[in-house]
Amino acid sequence: VFSLAAVTDWFDGYLARRWGQSTPFGAFLDPVADKLMVSVALVLLVEEHATLHYVHILLTLSAIIIIGREIVVSALREWMAEIGARAQVAVSKLGKWKTTAQMVALVILLANPPQLTAWVILGYTLLIVAAGLTLWSMLQYLLVAWPHLRPDAENK
Repeated sequence: VFSLAAVTDWFDGYLARRWGQSTPFGAFLDPVADKLMVSVALVLLVEEHATLHYVHILLTLSAIIIIGREIVVSALREWMAEIGARAQVAVSKLGKWKTTAQMVALVILLANPPQLTAWVILGYTLLIVAAGLTLWSMLQYLLVAWPHLRPDAENK
C-alpha cells in the first residue's frame, strides 16, 4: 500500500508539473498527505523494529530527525508565506533527493521483516542518508529564512 501510494504521488506530481496543472486544494493537500504517510510509516517501523536493539536507535533517531524537520520546515514555509517570502523556501533538488532516499528506504523496511538481512541493512542505510539530507536541507531553508527571522528584521 505504501509503495503504491508513493508511486502514485510521484506520478501525480510529475503529471501536474508536466501539464502545468494545479489547484489550491491539491497544493495544500499533497504535502500534508506526503508528511502524514511518511510519519505514520516511520512510527510503525520504530515499533516493529524494536527487537533489533543494537540498530533500533538508528531508526528511532532517523524518524525523530525526519518528522521533526517536516514540522519545522512546514511551519517555516507557512510563516514565510505570511510575510510574502514563500518562494524563498520552495522545494529544492536536495529535498527531492531526500524524499527519494526516504521513500525507497521505507518501502524496503516495510516490505521486510525486522531481521538483519542485506535488504534491511540497505533500508537502514538509505534512511540514515535520508536523515542526513533532511538535516542538510533544513539548515539550507533556515539559512535562507534567517534574515527574516533575526530580531532586527522588522526594522529593515
